[in-house]
Amino acid sequence: MPLSGEAIRLMNYIDDVAVTLRRVLATIPSLTPEERARVAEHFIQTKPNAQDVAEALAPR
Repeated sequence: MPLSGEAIRLMNYIDDVAVTLRRVLATIPSLTPEERARVAEHFIQTKPNAQDVAEALAPR
């Protein structure tokens, strides 16, 4: 069964997020421990997050 345009768009968004996360990972080594802690807290608190999306996509 072919994918709808909406499904393809969502997959492209996911690819964009993956690119962004690769950039984040590449930058982390340049942060101080204090900066890492603040960025980590921000990352954890951000909603929706990848876990929320994975749960929404899980079969019901």
